[in-house]
Amino acid sequence: MPFGSLFGSSSSASKMTYPDQRTPDEWRAVLSKEQFRILREKGTEAPGSHKFDKFFSGSGVYTCAGCNAPLYKANHKFKSGCGWPAYFDNIPGAVTRHEDRSWGMSRTEIVCTNCGGHLGHVFKGEGYPTPTDERHCVNGVSLNFSPDDPVVKKPEEDAKATKA
Repeated sequence: MPFGSLFGSSSSASKMTYPDQRTPDEWRAVLSKEQFRILREKGTEAPGSHKFDKFFSGSGVYTCAGCNAPLYKANHKFKSGCGWPAYFDNIPGAVTRHEDRSWGMSRTEIVCTNCGGHLGHVFKGEGYPTPTDERHCVNGVSLNFSPDDPVVKKPEEDAKATKA
């Protein structure tokens, strides 16, 4: 049973369409069982269970484990102590927010804008010393990390592209 259907559901999430429209069988072919459970069925991993909770890098980008779309810059990650990787902001346009009324409460679910994969939830007003006062609480299994930043081209890449 999908996680979100236990005590209600994400009201607008099920009506959305996303550019990456794979079938459940196509997703199962590219995701691990745990990734499928979290990304496609709105599950969650146990707190503190993923290496990205305690992994910090000053540069790089976190991408969607489902479709590889860039989601978060490494320098937006912070130590929140919540047990999941936490970011104070996403790459513009990379994350879509939905109202989530599952589990008898109202929260803001975050999904990958490209594939609709469930990432976690965003919380605001918790008093974190971040520029946005937001905590994007993301399942580590929903992410991949690249030390290179494909979102921002390096000046030498722009020069190469111009000469080509």
